[in-house]
Amino acid sequence: MRVTLPISELKPGMFVDSVHKQRADAGVKIKSRGLVRDHGIISRLLDEGVLELNIDFALSEIAIPQKYQVSEETPERNAPESEFIDAKQRRRRRGQQQDESRTRTRKKQEQDGDTSSLEKEFLIASQAFEMHNRKIQVLYGDITSGMKADVSLINQISKEIVESVLRNSNAMAILTRLQDREGYNWRHMINCAILISVFAKYLGVKQPTIEQLAMGAMLHDVGHARLPQGLVNKRDKLSENEFKAVKKHVVHSLGLVKGEQGITPLIMDMIVNHHERADGSGYPRGLNGDKISKAARMMAIVDVYDAMTSERPYQQGEEPVHALRYLLSNKEQFDPELVQRFIKCLGVHPVGSIVKLTNERLALVLEGNQHAPTSPKVRVFYNTKHMHHITAKELDLSAPDHDIKVIASIRPLDYQINLSRLLKDHLLA
Repeated sequence: MRVTLPISELKPGMFVDSVHKQRADAGVKIKSRGLVRDHGIISRLLDEGVLELNIDFALSEIAIPQKYQVSEETPERNAPESEFIDAKQRRRRRGQQQDESRTRTRKKQEQDGDTSSLEKEFLIASQAFEMHNRKIQVLYGDITSGMKADVSLINQISKEIVESVLRNSNAMAILTRLQDREGYNWRHMINCAILISVFAKYLGVKQPTIEQLAMGAMLHDVGHARLPQGLVNKRDKLSENEFKAVKKHVVHSLGLVKGEQGITPLIMDMIVNHHERADGSGYPRGLNGDKISKAARMMAIVDVYDAMTSERPYQQGEEPVHALRYLLSNKEQFDPELVQRFIKCLGVHPVGSIVKLTNERLALVLEGNQHAPTSPKVRVFYNTKHMHHITAKELDLSAPDHDIKVIASIRPLDYQINLSRLLKDHLLA
């Protein structure tokens, strides 16, 4: 349910869908969208002259204020406790109905036309990605507080990710480039599911197996939620005893999923063995060589790649090219053949990356080139010499009619670029 409310009623936990009204004298018209995490965000919106906002309570972490609820769903002031419980159940059902409505809309979009184009699939994928992150964040918090893992929810999200990847690999893959320093623990679950689905599709794996791989990727580190979070997010180097404690997340992960419906031997294998290394230096059992399954070897590559390229409370994410070089240079630990194929799958500059070109332009990578991994298809959008945005133009860097090449990957913030807004401007237009 969407509600328009004044800035004075905005609270942490509400999800802003858009700005409805802003002061006429505001210097810049803003298009804010996302979860309000704290009062600091509210203060910034006030400073920017925001007066009214459109709130999407389907994505919010708090209930709709009573004054905005439909009258028949609002319990009477003196109603018995059972009626209040019924009201909560009705709200939960309404949330489920909204999710089902989105699913029906998505399926109708798929049936009405070709959704294989990047722009069409990105619209579907970006909405799903945001919703998945909200749900997994709540699930992670529930597990941290001692509750069981909702494996059915993880199964549902995994299947939706795979469906999107099978329609167009690039749409979901682009979203893994969005960073959230404070949300790494649950975003890592989703990013790994996306990346292993893209990798498995490239390798020609059949859909039922890709769905298992995606679910295994979602669950591979779920045991981290049962560790002290101060330890998981520690900024300094772990001591020997602390590292031993962190290794126990494998046991915790197993305990959370063992015996649950839908957990297959392949998924269990990924959870147990994704930290094993080909040279026997991994854990928990020090397996080596062919004793490590292909699924676990794929998971090891994806896990390390996403961990290295992600922003965390204690680290700045590496550029993808550096993570790929690390995997390539550690042939004794990671399956070298799979690493080579992973690089060909993603490209040296993965989709969603921003690259600097030899013609003093910045470009957004839209599509990799498996035959020439350093020459992707891009959309040029920025002049670095004069420091301003330019009319967007698509360019295939492998085409023979020009000699433009990639100089390097760049961090969006180096040029004050908001990647999330850039993707929406170029892919949701």
